[in-house]
Amino acid sequence: MRIVRSPAAMQRLALDWKRSGRRVGFVPTMGYLHDGHLSLVRHARGRVGDGGVVVVSIYVNPTQFAPTEDLSRYPRDWARDTRLCREEGVDVVFAPTDASMYAGRDAGRYSTHVVEEQLSRGMEGASRPTHFRGVTTVVAKLFNLVLPDLAVFGAKDWQQAAVIRRMATDLNFPVKVVVAPTRREPDGLAMSSRNAYLSPSERAQAVVLSRVLAQARAAVRSARRPLGAAVLRARLASLVSKQPDARVDYIEFFDPETLAPTARVGRGAHLALAVFVGKTRLIDNGRL
Repeated sequence: MRIVRSPAAMQRLALDWKRSGRRVGFVPTMGYLHDGHLSLVRHARGRVGDGGVVVVSIYVNPTQFAPTEDLSRYPRDWARDTRLCREEGVDVVFAPTDASMYAGRDAGRYSTHVVEEQLSRGMEGASRPTHFRGVTTVVAKLFNLVLPDLAVFGAKDWQQAAVIRRMATDLNFPVKVVVAPTRREPDGLAMSSRNAYLSPSERAQAVVLSRVLAQARAAVRSARRPLGAAVLRARLASLVSKQPDARVDYIEFFDPETLAPTARVGRGAHLALAVFVGKTRLIDNGRL
């Protein structure tokens, strides 16, 4: 396994692969890898085949964090991450520095950003107004450096994957954006690097996110007609409020393709939620 730090070196390597006709699968991550990330690596490997190349980026992107968010304490474990990548058969780990990805930013000389203006408005975009500008900017840069044939993202970040797919389409990136299923712990909690922040008590309460999804799915599938979104949202928020350290950021129902909110919730609609458990903000989503 090769570790590449320089963006220029990464792009030279990617151009060599292109010239030799090798397919490239790409898994962008912020590190602190868990089995959810590794499942994306396996998915990429299956898509590119034995003759292809799998690249994992490990980069905690500063531009997608607001000043009040957890950039400085986001969990990191370089030794473990590289060991897991090596064990999983990753060909290249791309781990650039802030200075190389955003040259001149601290001196005010970095001023180009990529902005998606429709799918990024609600849910995460409403709660974290600067978030998606940072995501689309860094992913566009990574696509230009790694030159992947396909890039694999997790369904846990459903809105993010939709925004990136739209960006790739609108800007004519020659990459297929693949969304792989959410990996969960045995009790249903979606795997996330931020789960490491949870105390034992908070970890037990965090299961409420998957319970909300299960209750919403059961309610929709047992109903004879679509349910009112406001009524169902209040019922699900009440379930969250029973956990002493949990509070709802948002619970939204929407079309899974357009992300347009829906006032009536029936089968095939999608639910996304963000919940603070203590100081840790967790997200989840699922089809109803």
